[in-house]
Amino acid sequence: MRIPLSWLAEHVDLGADATLESVHAALVKVGFEEEDTHTFDLTGPIVIGEVLSREPEQHSNGKTVNWCQVRVAPEGEQAADGGADVRGIVCGAHNFEVGDKVIATLPGAVLPGGFAIAARKTYGHVSDGMLASARELGLGEDHDGIIVLRNLGLDAPVGTNALELLGLTDAAVEINVTPDRGYALSIRGVAREYANATGAKFVDPVPALAATAAAVNLQDFDLQLSDAAPLRGNPGARGFVVRLVTGVDATRPTPSWMVSRLALAGQRSVGLIADITNYVMLELGNPLHAYDAAKVQGGITVRRAAAGEQLVTLDGVTRELHPEDLVIADSSAVLALAGVMGSEHSKTTAATTDVLLEAATFDPVTVARSTRRHKLPSEASKRFARYVDPLLAAAAAQRAVELLVELGGGTATTVGAAMPAEYQPAPVILPKHYIAGLVGVAYTDEQVVTALTKIGCEVSDEGDSFAVTAPSWHADLTRPADLAEEVARICGFDLIPSQLPVAPSGRGLTREQLLRRKAANAVTAQGLTEVQNYPFSTQQQISSCDSEPLTAASAATARETAVKLANALDAKAAYMRKALLPGLLVCASRNTARGMQDLALVEFGTVWLAQQPLAELGTDSTPPIATALTATQVAELNASLPAQPRHAAALLTGAATPVGVGQAARNYDWADALAAAQNLARAVGAELTVTQGQHPAFHPGRCARLTIADELLGYAGELVPELVAAHHLPHRVAAYELDLDRLLELAPRAAQVSGISTYPAATQDVTLLVAAETPAAAIATSFTAGAGELLEDMQLVADYRGEGVAAGEKALTFALRFRAADRTLTAAEANEAKLAGVTAATAATGARIRD
Repeated sequence: MRIPLSWLAEHVDLGADATLESVHAALVKVGFEEEDTHTFDLTGPIVIGEVLSREPEQHSNGKTVNWCQVRVAPEGEQAADGGADVRGIVCGAHNFEVGDKVIATLPGAVLPGGFAIAARKTYGHVSDGMLASARELGLGEDHDGIIVLRNLGLDAPVGTNALELLGLTDAAVEINVTPDRGYALSIRGVAREYANATGAKFVDPVPALAATAAAVNLQDFDLQLSDAAPLRGNPGARGFVVRLVTGVDATRPTPSWMVSRLALAGQRSVGLIADITNYVMLELGNPLHAYDAAKVQGGITVRRAAAGEQLVTLDGVTRELHPEDLVIADSSAVLALAGVMGSEHSKTTAATTDVLLEAATFDPVTVARSTRRHKLPSEASKRFARYVDPLLAAAAAQRAVELLVELGGGTATTVGAAMPAEYQPAPVILPKHYIAGLVGVAYTDEQVVTALTKIGCEVSDEGDSFAVTAPSWHADLTRPADLAEEVARICGFDLIPSQLPVAPSGRGLTREQLLRRKAANAVTAQGLTEVQNYPFSTQQQISSCDSEPLTAASAATARETAVKLANALDAKAAYMRKALLPGLLVCASRNTARGMQDLALVEFGTVWLAQQPLAELGTDSTPPIATALTATQVAELNASLPAQPRHAAALLTGAATPVGVGQAARNYDWADALAAAQNLARAVGAELTVTQGQHPAFHPGRCARLTIADELLGYAGELVPELVAAHHLPHRVAAYELDLDRLLELAPRAAQVSGISTYPAATQDVTLLVAAETPAAAIATSFTAGAGELLEDMQLVADYRGEGVAAGEKALTFALRFRAADRTLTAAEANEAKLAGVTAATAATGARIRD
């Protein structure tokens, strides 16, 4: 909200020494955030000049310019820039005559945008200044001609300071108004708050205007409020006032003081009638609309739109109306979209003589929905959606009528109708101890009553509490907490002590938090870059990374059990992710497109897993917001939520080892993904069991199933080529995804620490022949169990299939390391342990030593 200081000063005493900074400081004190300051960005000399002569000249470029002699100071006196009283000025405009008084910008003046005026040669003459248009002075967009004082209804002696005459010395402060304080979207509301902050005298113009309006006996106008489908039980229009003003001269210029105030407030001048309605809206806070009375057939009905109705709004767009839209209509057509914008059909023009004014109070929800539905924000809808004082309409209409009579030469009539809104707020009971307990300041009863009275509340002492009735413009005061905030705001936030709470002793990170940090540190220390992706997925992404093999039926099931957003930011990505890999693939694709082809990415994040179709989830009704939930309601809401475990996933593509001198590049493969997953598990003290697996996103034969105690925790391996190609990745992609929450649950509760032996190790190798389909992990598990505690480490170093090995078999070579904690092992002891392991492996898998 922009507030011109001269306008604000009409409603509250600013004092002679008020500055933009002091006004901002006062408003910040009562809770308004400082945004900006605005001036016309003009410096003089800019004066009133009189055209003494005008000589049109045709030039070779086809343009006709006027070579003018302009008096810029009284005859014989020095001009404001120290030069002669008559100047030669070249002007391209043609809307003036000899004898007209105009705005002359003399050398040394600076116009908006840093445009400096100087004497310069142009069109064969030295132009000693410039005659200014409204746009050049920042007063509007009009650049069809220069400003002529007679067209503005103004006159002033030659040489007069034009900045003061046109109100261009004014300035404005801009503040941020939060949605709950819609009353501050007006000069009246801001003036009241300034008075609250400084103690200055505030003069409210509304009571006098309302009394004048009440004395008018309105009649002879058919007005009907008809709402067959109120939203949330609230009628679309709570109150409505119609006033008729006849004999208005719409061609009269808007006074310069009003134009300058509107410009500083962010509104351009478009014509006298529209300027007056905008002026009253900014001054009092109640939007108005003006209709050309000659275009209104019969009376006015406020109703919901009918199916199929259309409206051509003032921006020239034809809009299909929705049955929820509230409209203003006469007997033949829709005249306006209530609270949002009027129609092209009924707008006022320069030919308008009779003006029908509308001032109303509309339902905020109805206006907000229509604004969003039609993507049609306006200054009116911004105010109605934030709540407009329901008792303000009659006063706002009266103010507009008075301005139309004063500035437009109109005649106020008694033709009209008024249906005032009802306002009967229930008192809020405020316990006297409540504010001190909430805010932390022991305000006295007098301070509380004074603060609440300042903002317009009626306060009565009920003994242990106050009964507080909010004013009509403060509909947000419905709870004791709201009143506590107002008391703290008016008394001063600086009184609230800045005291940090003392952290309770004996607390720190939980076991899960510590382990998650260990896992993240271990993975990133390995060289992976942690990323965070959006949690939204498409149907295709969900299907491609669902844990079941892909069939048409399973793809449909994957979508059915995915959590779909009712109001998605992107209609194509309307589901919550069931896995992290789709987001990593999109991230890798984006980085690859920008030249980053060697990527090692990891993500820790939440996934959403519905264990049953979403139609079977949910509660019968949504509990009310303003009341505390019962334990049963909380349980129902929790039961309606899908599981949301944390996962960990990594994606590796490109070069694991870059090419170097004497060193060939090595690309990431499935083994790197498996090692990264095992590294993460070991960081939290767990050991993954690796077996052959199948997953629709992973390459057959290059997919590891990761388990602990036969419980599936995830997969690692190489992604299928189709998925890689779909994301335009140039290399093979290795990846893993783990259920991190379940991994932490299965991790040992206490750290497993083994002593470090000081005795040397005994190393041996063993090559075993087994059936080709036998997993190496099964052999290692049985061998380790048979070899006993002397076996310290066992690693697979070769998998051979070919000449010398029977068809359907493979030869697996393991490197073994034996060590004892209390002695140096002999070769016989190590060999005995190895043979014991072979015996166990043979019994479990049929493995035998290769000769």
